[in-house]
Amino acid sequence: MLRKIFLIVAVFIFITANIIAQKTAPPLAANPKFSFGVMVGYTDNFGANLSGMITDFSYDIPLAIKFSAGYNVRDAGNPLDARKIFINDNTNGDPDKSAHSIDLRLDFAYPINLFSIRKSYLTIGPRYSMHSSTFNFVGGNEFFDISTSQFGLGAGLETYFGISPTLSFVFAGGFDYYFDAQIGGHDSFYNPDGTDVSGREGYTYDDAAKSINAPKYEFRLMAGLSFGL
Repeated sequence: MLRKIFLIVAVFIFITANIIAQKTAPPLAANPKFSFGVMVGYTDNFGANLSGMITDFSYDIPLAIKFSAGYNVRDAGNPLDARKIFINDNTNGDPDKSAHSIDLRLDFAYPINLFSIRKSYLTIGPRYSMHSSTFNFVGGNEFFDISTSQFGLGAGLETYFGISPTLSFVFAGGFDYYFDAQIGGHDSFYNPDGTDVSGREGYTYDDAAKSINAPKYEFRLMAGLSFGL
């Protein structure tokens, strides 16, 4: 009799434990969620950004991954200095200038509790910027582009304000730092280590970087929408 009671109790405990385990055990696979976003704002001038994001790709790693590409209007720098550093010492013509950059960004986003806001992330990751300054001396028969491509690192904060289950308003701020890289155009190239190629005498890498306003530090304040898939 005692053995039967013990057997019944053991079976009951086994069944109960199994039910509880099924209810509390983590899923066998993650449940990733995908979204894409559009943002505009201040990026040392005006910038626009398209992004894709994946969250909940692992129940062991509380991170989201975000990839984005942006187009930014830039200050081209000083046309007269750029002409002297990369072309010649002529001064004729009326200078016109424009500049832009295209940047690629990869962010690892860590969820945080910010006041009572449901969804906020600290972000950090690598950057790659392709900057180009264009100079046109109208009436001086001089038109040229100077460019540089730089790697960098950035960090920031993103906050999401829910509008619907699949739509959020996003506000983001951040800071990026870009490493020095070769600057060149019109057969003249200046390198951070001083190994210039056809550089004009008397000018340095720092002169070249300043003349086209090459990216170094960048503060970003942007806002937009995130769409869940």
